[in-house]
Amino acid sequence: MDDWSLHGTNGPPTMRQRRDLSPALCRCVLLLALLQVSFAHGQELDSLRKAMNDPTLHDTLRADAMAGMVRTSLMAGQPDSALAIAYQLERFCSAQNVTRRTGSASAMLGTIYAQSAAYDPARVWFRKAMAHHAANGDKKQLGETELSLGLTYHLQGLRPQALQHDLNALATLESVGDSASLARAHNNIAALYTDMEQFDNALIHLNRALSIMRPRNDPRLRNTIGQLGILYRRQGDYDKAMPLLLESVERSEALQDNETLSRILQTIADIHFEKGDAQLSMDTYTRSSILGSPYTQIQNLINIGKCLVELGRERDALNSFIQAIDMAKANDDLVEQSIAQHELFVIYEKQGNKALALEAFKQHVALRDSISNTDKTRELTQIEMQFGFDKQQLADSLLFAQDKAIQVKEIQKQKVIRNGFVGGFALVALFAVVFFTQRNRISKEKARSEELLLNILPSEVAEELKAKGAADAVQIDQVTVLFTDFKGFTALSEKLSPRELVKDLNECFSGFDRITGKYGIEKIKTIGDAYMAAGGLPTPNTTHATDVVQAALEMCDFVAEGKARKIAAGLPFFEVRIGIHTGPVVAGIVGVKKFQYDIWGDTVNTASRMESSGEVGQVNISETTYDQVKVHQHFTFTPRGKVQAKGKGEMEMFFVSRNAVA
Repeated sequence: MDDWSLHGTNGPPTMRQRRDLSPALCRCVLLLALLQVSFAHGQELDSLRKAMNDPTLHDTLRADAMAGMVRTSLMAGQPDSALAIAYQLERFCSAQNVTRRTGSASAMLGTIYAQSAAYDPARVWFRKAMAHHAANGDKKQLGETELSLGLTYHLQGLRPQALQHDLNALATLESVGDSASLARAHNNIAALYTDMEQFDNALIHLNRALSIMRPRNDPRLRNTIGQLGILYRRQGDYDKAMPLLLESVERSEALQDNETLSRILQTIADIHFEKGDAQLSMDTYTRSSILGSPYTQIQNLINIGKCLVELGRERDALNSFIQAIDMAKANDDLVEQSIAQHELFVIYEKQGNKALALEAFKQHVALRDSISNTDKTRELTQIEMQFGFDKQQLADSLLFAQDKAIQVKEIQKQKVIRNGFVGGFALVALFAVVFFTQRNRISKEKARSEELLLNILPSEVAEELKAKGAADAVQIDQVTVLFTDFKGFTALSEKLSPRELVKDLNECFSGFDRITGKYGIEKIKTIGDAYMAAGGLPTPNTTHATDVVQAALEMCDFVAEGKARKIAAGLPFFEVRIGIHTGPVVAGIVGVKKFQYDIWGDTVNTASRMESSGEVGQVNISETTYDQVKVHQHFTFTPRGKVQAKGKGEMEMFFVSRNAVA
């Protein structure tokens, strides 16, 4: 590791040191100051900032202060601040020719981008760091940085590239002979081979890591031994796996490393379960839960539930799965919620409880879809990070171009005009290429970002959110709201398997999405088997009522066509009721996580009553909507008189259909 590793993240220097002090003495004073600081985050940053901006300090110490600010910001959960300071650090090191720090500054930028899953810019900075380390002849830092570069490919699933960089790093580190770095390289390569299911190669590198670590009694030995045990377990070789896992347990207990201990106990419990000893497996999962993190506890509750099923204790198993779901909700863990809901579905289906089985399966599918949406949001974040990197690169290129232009101008004063002109022209041409290349790349990434954001929010709301960081709730005086509901959905669920039911429901809702898109109507949400949409928002218009009625009639046709196909095939079918009402609503974004555009107000409730007071295959509209569309020549209306609506009393309603000559 470079010298920054001495300072950790404990804080900044608190006293000024002049340039006439020797660098060694300055470093000692700085280190003492760093060790003494234990103030709040704000105080740490303030002290570091003073050191960073103190021109009387040695440049190396100022660079160390900046590095401390980066680490402090990261620990405080402020990656944007850390990134900005890291860029400042890299420029400072380059400008002041702090050669022993420039490579590490670039590596720090690579690490920040990698932690945000922005792998392309991370790799750019890791390569810059490697170039600096190579120029300085620092093979240890060169090898370790290439390991970090390989890890970015591994995390992205690009295993061949990851393996090539890890093997390059291994060769570099072998020439240095640093044991700790070599062990890390072998462990990284073993993890890659394990993911690629090349277990023989993985075993070779894990054993090499062990041969390095055992003589030194490296504290990290517990992890490598555990990994080897896990690998043997994946191969089904329990006789080799168990002694290694038990040794890892013993070492973890000695070091009071409960996290590793819990993970290894979980693997031991897996082996007991696979060998058919459900009781011993459950006892071991329980011990793992006591020691583990909330995430591990959730996993173990699900595993305990599976053991209870094997032991014939289905009621207790249900309780375990329900506990897992509650805990997963509290920890915002969608994956484990989805798994636990699926386990509930299996039990309820086995018991013949179709209603509860359907509900569990619907929850499982909904959670699975939420996981997919979360992945899209994560991709959006990565794209924004990449976009920010590209803008920074463009700014750097332009600054560099300006500096070079100044240099060229000075050279022109001293050299022949012709040579200066040729050199200046070539420089301008070069940076014109850089400028337009970067600008085109930014445009493409921005387009991808826009596409993802518009899949979540209406375009107007998305623009407001990007401009202000928030979107205000607004009242819109005239909006037409549509609700659909399927007749006999619960009864139909008794005839179809949950998978078939969800498949048919998805087919219908996908058709509705296409229709609302055609008429410029905003889909709001689905609630179970109900579908909600609205016209006239987020930008008000005068055609919202007509647009929504036309869409509703097409939805009826779509469902009727599906019904005809199902009848011809002798299959159960959907029938739909649709209700529409026009009036004022309040519209805005719900929540701060997984936000959703929604609408509120009595208009929404009344539209729902129009649906529930309607009839199958009909579009039922309120008197208010009728007044908006009655002059439309393509619509025919059937007055229903005053109809009792739940919670609303008697209301005038109309069935609307297409004019026969339309």
